[in-house]
Formats: sequence, structure tokens, C-alpha cells
Amino acid sequence: MKSPVVKRSIVIAGHKTSVSLEDAFWKGLKDIADDRNVTLSDLVSSIDTDRQQGNLSSAIRLFVLDHYRNHAAPARQPAAAREMIGMRSPTSILRAE
Repeated sequence: MKSPVVKRSIVIAGHKTSVSLEDAFWKGLKDIADDRNVTLSDLVSSIDTDRQQGNLSSAIRLFVLDHYRNHAAPARQPAAAREMIGMRSPTSILRAE
């Protein structure tokens, strides 16, 4: 059985290194880099610089998870909180008004 974790090579700060990531995390990382208009190497370098502990692969997974959690946060807010800040509920966006 093939492992879902793939070892990938990347150059950060002028040094070649490798990270072991699942395809979903690699794709998420590439999408984030595209959205920010930065190279994948620059984004990984930033993650490497900012990490507090653990290995680089774990730091990347946590970065991607945090990114998508932060973007999903408004949908998780209670309806009253969304109304206070002028946001529509997800169901009102879908139905015709």
C-alpha cells in the first residue's frame, strides 16, 4: 500500500531541503502561495522562520490548517454575532430574497 505522505524537495533560504506532506496539505500550501502572490519557497521559508518548535513538515501542516480555519471562522460564528457585524447567514446567501 502506497503511503499518503510524499517527500518533496524545496529550496528555502538557498538550501535544498525536503518535507514530507500529504497531497492535500501540499495543494493547500500551493494555493495559499498563489493567493498571496509569493513563491512556494518564500512561503515555506517564512513558515520555517516563524515556527516555534517541531519539524518543518509539521509546521507546514499547522500553517495550512490555521489558514483554512481562519477563513472558515465567520461561518462558525453564532447568527447573533454575524448580524452584529453585518454578515448574512450562510442560508440567506443561498436563498432568493
